[in-house]
Amino acid sequence: MYDLLISPFSFLFLRRALIGCLALSLIAPPLGVFLTIRRMSLTADVLQHGILPGVAIGAMFGGLSMWWMGAGGLLAGLLVALLAGVITRATDGREDSGFAGVYLLALAAGVALASRERGIDLTHLLFGSVLAVDDAALILMAAIASIGLFGLAVIWRGLVLESLDPLLLQAQGGGGMRFHAGFMVLVVLAVVGGFAALGTLMSVGLMMLPAIAARHWSRFLSGQILASVVAAVLSSGLGLLVSFHANIPAGPAILLVAGGIWLASLAIGPESSLRSRALIAAHD
Repeated sequence: MYDLLISPFSFLFLRRALIGCLALSLIAPPLGVFLTIRRMSLTADVLQHGILPGVAIGAMFGGLSMWWMGAGGLLAGLLVALLAGVITRATDGREDSGFAGVYLLALAAGVALASRERGIDLTHLLFGSVLAVDDAALILMAAIASIGLFGLAVIWRGLVLESLDPLLLQAQGGGGMRFHAGFMVLVVLAVVGGFAALGTLMSVGLMMLPAIAARHWSRFLSGQILASVVAAVLSSGLGLLVSFHANIPAGPAILLVAGGIWLASLAIGPESSLRSRALIAAHD
């Protein structure tokens, strides 16, 4: 058991990845819970594709520096969110259509840019690598988690009202748009923070899978957030162990574990699970 569970973390690169993923587990899953409540689950997926051209441009200017790639990804993610919103309002279309069009163009541009630049491993950008989590990447992930937690605390009350009862927020004179904008910035930050170990195509996995699993453990917002963080922490630790022993990228490994937790929650959780519905049907 020691060789299976403890010994792998004697390697410094794996400890860095674990610390970084644990830091992100504190901020990404709560944002995922709000995304599910607001029926915006696919928005995070759009943004994770949208940051790729920014990451590639950052690498062109700063090499494989996580700070350059992170800054580029942040700007690209914010631009994708802004463009999608502008297109939606200008054409009176659906927001998901605007997001889809912008993110497909951003994904294609990102792959083209990364493929042309020598020294950039496209596979690592897309799927992540625990070897990529050096000290600079760890500091970036920790900084994003800290900023995200502070920002979430600042907008917490307004975000809860805007998500659950926007009419009450309007009656109290609150501006829902500023809370929505602040929330989108935090989501982009979390997506950027996750790409170092998880890759641009997997970075939202630590955000969304624990969040949708948490719905089966509590009907209250606070309970869902706590359950999502616990699920993300377990997914991080066990996923990195799977990545190490099976020699597969960290992103897919962490997502596979998170997916297993979601499926287990769907089957046996106390809220809206297969087991709970079977018990209700049996009593009827």
